[in-house]
Amino acid sequence: MAAETSVEMFSKVLENQMLQTTKVVEEQLDAEIQKLDQMDEDELERLKERRLEALKKSQQQKQEWLSKGHGEYREIPSERDFFQEVKESKNVVCHFYKDTTFRCMILDKHLATLSKKHIETKFLKLNAEKSPFLCERLCIKVIPTLALVKDGKTQDFIVGFADLGNTDDFTTETLEWRLGCSDIINYSGNLMDPPFQSQKKFGTCVTKLDKKTIRGKKYDSDSDDD
Repeated sequence: MAAETSVEMFSKVLENQMLQTTKVVEEQLDAEIQKLDQMDEDELERLKERRLEALKKSQQQKQEWLSKGHGEYREIPSERDFFQEVKESKNVVCHFYKDTTFRCMILDKHLATLSKKHIETKFLKLNAEKSPFLCERLCIKVIPTLALVKDGKTQDFIVGFADLGNTDDFTTETLEWRLGCSDIINYSGNLMDPPFQSQKKFGTCVTKLDKKTIRGKKYDSDSDDD
């Protein structure tokens, strides 16, 4: 009997919340309709022109990104290419990997998905064994490592999976959230709410790193390659 009463109360609360949400949405829609009704033809035409111009600029920006290699996850052959790539794009994620490291393949899958979703950011991979100069300058000791580059400067690093819930089974959404924390992608979710599958189990371990230039300071790591 008590259980039935509890379910009934919960249903009523949920119903009230839904009604309140619907009322708010309806009020906002009514306000927009009223605002449009009050516009004359010239104002409506100007509004239409502004929206078309914004759409045009958005399409032009998208085409520019695509022409620079955004929208796909691809490998670059050398360190020289790395410098050219980060020079061309404002936001770059570069995966330093090794063929023999299993976790690099896990990252590959998630990065390929995110590269198509976030075309505002360039997603690259570079073989760490073929880039000794960069690995030394950036003090990359753990594989995999993601270097997050903004305006030609390494803003942050994701070292191993510590920031991703300390598990090989992290979701693409978790990696997306972590990249959003560094403002390297346009993240639309709540940065204060990490989408770990089980926060109680994995905790929220996010490493705060100082900004570094490509030829800048080293950071400490007490881990070696897998």
